[in-house]
Amino acid sequence: MKGLGEDLREFLLEDYKKRGICELYPPQVEAISTGVLDGENLLAAIPTASGKTLIAELAALYSISRGGMVLYIVPLRALATEKYEEFSRLEGGGINVGISTGDFDKKAEYLGKYDIVIATSEKVDSLIRNDSEWLSRVSCLVVDEIHLLDSIRRGPTLEVILARLRNKNRGMQVVALSATVRNARQIADWLDAKYVVSNWRPVPLKEGVFFGGRIKFSTVEEDDKDKEREVVSPTIKEPVVALVLDTLEDGGQCLVFESTRKNAEAMAQKISKALVKALDVDEVSRDALTNLSQRIAATGDMKIVQRLSKFVRSGVAFHHAGLDAPQRTLVEKAFRERLLKCVVSTPTLAAGLNLPARRVIIRSLKRYDASLGSVYIPVLEYKQMAGRAGRPGLDMYGEALLVARSPEDEKYLMDTYICGEPEAIESKLGVESALRVHTLSLIAGEGLSLSSLDEILAFFSETFYGHSEGTWQLGFHLISVIDFLRNTGMIEGEKIFEATPLGKLTARLYIDPLSAYRMVTSLQMADEVRDVTLLHTLCSTPDMRTPYLRRSDFELVESFLAKEEDFLLFVPQPDTIDYDLFLRELKGTMILEDWISEVNEDVICERYGIGPGDLKAQVETARWLAHSLTEIAKLLESEYHMVSKSLEKRLEYGVSSELLNLTKVRGIGRVRARKLYSAGITSPADLLKVPQEELARLVGGHGIAASILSNLGVKVEELARESADAEIEKNEVYNAQKTVFDY
Repeated sequence: MKGLGEDLREFLLEDYKKRGICELYPPQVEAISTGVLDGENLLAAIPTASGKTLIAELAALYSISRGGMVLYIVPLRALATEKYEEFSRLEGGGINVGISTGDFDKKAEYLGKYDIVIATSEKVDSLIRNDSEWLSRVSCLVVDEIHLLDSIRRGPTLEVILARLRNKNRGMQVVALSATVRNARQIADWLDAKYVVSNWRPVPLKEGVFFGGRIKFSTVEEDDKDKEREVVSPTIKEPVVALVLDTLEDGGQCLVFESTRKNAEAMAQKISKALVKALDVDEVSRDALTNLSQRIAATGDMKIVQRLSKFVRSGVAFHHAGLDAPQRTLVEKAFRERLLKCVVSTPTLAAGLNLPARRVIIRSLKRYDASLGSVYIPVLEYKQMAGRAGRPGLDMYGEALLVARSPEDEKYLMDTYICGEPEAIESKLGVESALRVHTLSLIAGEGLSLSSLDEILAFFSETFYGHSEGTWQLGFHLISVIDFLRNTGMIEGEKIFEATPLGKLTARLYIDPLSAYRMVTSLQMADEVRDVTLLHTLCSTPDMRTPYLRRSDFELVESFLAKEEDFLLFVPQPDTIDYDLFLRELKGTMILEDWISEVNEDVICERYGIGPGDLKAQVETARWLAHSLTEIAKLLESEYHMVSKSLEKRLEYGVSSELLNLTKVRGIGRVRARKLYSAGITSPADLLKVPQEELARLVGGHGIAASILSNLGVKVEELARESADAEIEKNEVYNAQKTVFDY
């Protein structure tokens, strides 16, 4: 640890000793031998739990010790939070750690005070577009889950920010991490990096296929007789349930991956019933599970939450994006603490979160594709899920098992997935929607402003796409993209391009230029603007994900269309290819209209067949787009600027316009605001006139009333403050007054 300050070195030695890190794993030794601690770029493609994060941590610390700053990029907000919590322990050694995943149109210069900044790739892209000064001081860039270059959704952004940061900071060290990269040499060449590829794991992984009551493994050690193993379950017909019980009886934990949310919940129910009958739970664990069940139930009255609450009593839970953050967090924490024995999840759980298990069971390897129907997933995705098997320090080995339906299926799964190689990582930057977004960003950028086709092509030649494919074909796509940007008023010029005020604003707002064009068109077309007009405009943009349309939704949506059609600006003909998408947009519009009309969150979820997590995502995206619409309306000096601004705030709080004055007060959300308004209290000034006893009755207690008054600047008695603090803490996660943005 030469080069580190004495205090930091002593802190790390003590910290690593407490965490049981007494010697390095072989892949870590190999990584250090490449010179990663001397500033060399590195691509580490090593299995989950084999020490990737420690490699990045050591490289980061050495960079900081030399006066540098570290940027740690992750793909998911949840993973950013996990890494932040992990690295926050370094503050004991004098290292300042920050996190940023929020607003996409802020410079966030305050982040420059930290030694390590953890952020999502989208947030970093936004910081680059807004020319955040501190980015020029980044000396070490860590990129977690580098294999997501292959993702259509996340890959292009990750690829472009890597190219832009390397262009901006020529001497910056890059440390790229992944569990699975087949073409590691190609990616390392692009990054001018050395690479370490290893299959070594601290807990050996056995991969196999379950069929006919027996597990057949692919390869085993010479002294391991476990080539095949029988799973005795004469009374259990469901293969997954049999495998779960087999694991738990041996003291292990299970992760089960299902292809859909519906399947995940149904399987959790089956396992829950089996566990109630099959397993004895000691009194301490039973009390802890009961407490967990009650805490989950307190987060909401939706059926999905109550189902989860019921299942966890028997030690099993489901986990998917339909759940809200508090529910997912409670499940993850209980599984890490080994209170929950089994979690049934959609594949999203495999994307980086640290939840290892003795046995990983993957029931289906098919996913629905809108254009192709049901198709097999890539081998790479299977390997990511399989890598969750094996708990370091708890298990002698981990098992990843696929479930076959026939002898032919068994052979296919063994040959293709168990013994197969993951696909090579390929750039997705050539997709026109991605080029549209990033080309405008390059032309409009303050720190890196490119003004000609040759300059833009030269930049793209430094991306992974340019490195692996060249830019000859890309040039044709770029001409089409530039024509679109010019025709929509985002840029001007024939050979030398310059972003217009609209183009610069669009890039800063971090929205697709097509979304901005849709907003501009809406503001210019509308003769009369109602809530539904603007809400549908937001839902019709490519930045808004449209909800799934159930068969039972059609009548509801068609009825809504008949009532509101005169106030919608973008209505295709029923026999066109765009009509199904339009109906999904209408469903999204209905969800948002219910939200700002103060319909109960539980009612919204039940009415539209969505989970609380879906509602949060829908509202959060709409709020971001409404902010963008407000800024564009302001730029265009549109008469609808204030209408849009009001809608933005209503989306934030989920209220009608008359409640906005009240919801500005911290501690007053949509439910309390309506109660107060109904009692004749319509503004913060009115609150100050209400006797404290009456206010306490209206808002749900003396503590909450004292807290609200304190937030208005009123000095309250110390006892009342303590009461408020206790009440707020008690309801931190479960307070029904909270809206989706509190999470």
